[in-house]
Amino acid sequence: MDHLLIALLAVITLLLSLGAAGHALLFKRDSRAALVWTSITLALPLIGPFLYWCIGINRISRRARNWQESGRRVSGTSIYPLKEGEERHGTDLLLPVSAGRLRDLRVLADRVVATPIRDGNRITMLENGDNAYPAMLATILKAEESINLSSYIFEADGIGAEFINSLKGAAARGVEVRVIIDAVGEKYSRSSLAKALQNSKVLLARFLPLRHGAYINLRNHRKLLIIDGREAFTGGMNIRNRHILSAAVPGQAVRDLHFSLMGPVVADLQRSFLEDWFFVTGERLDTPLFFPELGSQGAAIVRCISDGPDKEFRKIEQIIFGALACAKRSVYIMTPYFIPDRAMISAIITTTLRGVDVRIVMPGANNLPFVKWASQALLWELLACGVRFYYHPAPFVHTKLMLVDDVWALIGSANLDARSLRLNFELNLSVLDPSFAEPVKEHFEQAFATSHEITLGEIENRSLAVKLRDNFCRLFSPYL
Repeated sequence: MDHLLIALLAVITLLLSLGAAGHALLFKRDSRAALVWTSITLALPLIGPFLYWCIGINRISRRARNWQESGRRVSGTSIYPLKEGEERHGTDLLLPVSAGRLRDLRVLADRVVATPIRDGNRITMLENGDNAYPAMLATILKAEESINLSSYIFEADGIGAEFINSLKGAAARGVEVRVIIDAVGEKYSRSSLAKALQNSKVLLARFLPLRHGAYINLRNHRKLLIIDGREAFTGGMNIRNRHILSAAVPGQAVRDLHFSLMGPVVADLQRSFLEDWFFVTGERLDTPLFFPELGSQGAAIVRCISDGPDKEFRKIEQIIFGALACAKRSVYIMTPYFIPDRAMISAIITTTLRGVDVRIVMPGANNLPFVKWASQALLWELLACGVRFYYHPAPFVHTKLMLVDDVWALIGSANLDARSLRLNFELNLSVLDPSFAEPVKEHFEQAFATSHEITLGEIENRSLAVKLRDNFCRLFSPYL
């Protein structure tokens, strides 16, 4: 009997190891990861399959895809379809002469992004909460029909209280007001947004409430405000006091950019909000109220890139790859969290070796020190190949910005790390407009002038203890 139990246990152990190894061979796209997990599951009976089950299987994308397949999450164009012929809008659009070399980037975007490219838009850059919040509050005050707001963090005191009062006032005068707050981002506020909105007509929904599961990933990192379907705001700025530099507590201030938009692209931002609203509430808002006729407001050619782990393509990441490949003169990047994977590192290095001036600005003092340490572990190779890096002095720079050849810009909520590019829901805009690129370039030039340029010697001369610390943090870069 004992021999039978031992034999049965051996068979079960073997099947578990073979099953885990087979799963790794079938579903691990990286051959190195497949080799490592296959070796571990076969060499460590029971322990290997257990480890693979706990940390080796990518459940994030699978869970998000299941939402899509089950109908719990649908695309914005499914909720409110594009008008006949609208899906081909812009396919014959002629690019400015200065951007003719970016034709291949547009072809790439046409194939991986469902939303069409839109001309006739006006975009205004708003620096810090000192400029962005008054403009946002002014449009809320003028709202007549609808206000749709989504934010990762929405503090209920200070400037947040002003937003709350404005939203409640709008709802009281008959405007339909909807707010989405991420359930993890909500925890950053000491005051409860839900309590502040009690007994008002404002409709509040939480994105993935924690009571439904401890989703550390799959967060809604988008920042959106759409007024009457005609004017919108997006970028990287949450609603919190520390974005107002003139009033922020010393040491807590945060620099950031936000953007005001008018024109046809506003409809695509509206679809992105309605996509999230359906996901969190199950309410399908397909009324024309949210989609008025939008005429030309400017010369900016814009595409809305709504991305997340439920999408077929890693849209923002592939657009960045395409932009790097098309760049001829310069690529400027500003990001608070710089933890690229090997493919992104190779693309940046290749761009530099082609003779393109690649410069990357990061905060000198990061609010997440271990992220800065992981970044430092990656800098030697990039610096050695000619990429230029800058540490921006305080206040902490939360800006996400990319400028290619002084004509094409990428703005929005996504950082240059795995969490933004693969694990969370983000929204970016690609903008082709020389007049809009001018203030963006000035913003970069000011950052270069006031920042400390990192040298290869500085990275090489780190102490052994610091190098070990940095490289240890780098091991966790896919999860930071």
